[in-house]
Amino acid sequence: MEKFTIYEILHKLIGPVYPACETNEDERRFENLKNLISLTDHLLGDIDTVSTCKNKAEFSAQRAGKCASDYLDRIGIRDD
Repeated sequence: MEKFTIYEILHKLIGPVYPACETNEDERRFENLKNLISLTDHLLGDIDTVSTCKNKAEFSAQRAGKCASDYLDRIGIRDD
């Protein structure tokens, strides 16, 4: 049985997003792009929520919060 990464599974579910320069196909790909953006928005919201744990007393919460906060900093969307 072949194993897939989460990225590969989502790519198969969402479909291609890069324009093919053909009107009908690009309409489908545009819808795929909107779905990908919506998913990304939700995932970034989840990561942002976890980042609020970076100052908690518990080590495991701090570790997760710091990891999430560092990621948001790295992609340039952190606004502390």
